[in-house]
Amino acid sequence: MDDTDRRILRSLSANARMSGSALATALGVAESTVSLRLKRLQRDGYLRGAHADIDLAALGMTVQALISIRLVSIVREEVEGFRDEAPNWPGVLGLFQMAGVDDFLLHVAARNAAELRDFVLEYLAGHPAVANTETNLIFDHVAGRGLEQLLA
Repeated sequence: MDDTDRRILRSLSANARMSGSALATALGVAESTVSLRLKRLQRDGYLRGAHADIDLAALGMTVQALISIRLVSIVREEVEGFRDEAPNWPGVLGLFQMAGVDDFLLHVAARNAAELRDFVLEYLAGHPAVANTETNLIFDHVAGRGLEQLLA
């Protein structure tokens, strides 16, 4: 990965919908160069896809939470089973497997506090692998700019 690759990734992290010609113009390189490099970045796993930044509040999902989850035991099958199952539950935006006191951190969105409560009761409170949960409401989220520095 060289400076041109990093500049491509920086540009795409700011606007994933940039066309090849727009990238070429912004970077001052030939469009064919951008096309070949994009294919290589995808093939080599640096570029995994493009994602839309959707305003959840505009969709009526006004509550977000991070839920810390501690499992009953750390048996491979239970850990992998929970990791495979949880991302498919309604409202789950992300699942992080953790080291430390908690085993997972679940990022969820809901329309309101009652819907969040119902999610916890339906999917976590009675789950046989779950020993304990702690729900933390998210008041605000500010995206970090660390990726820009990593690609500098």
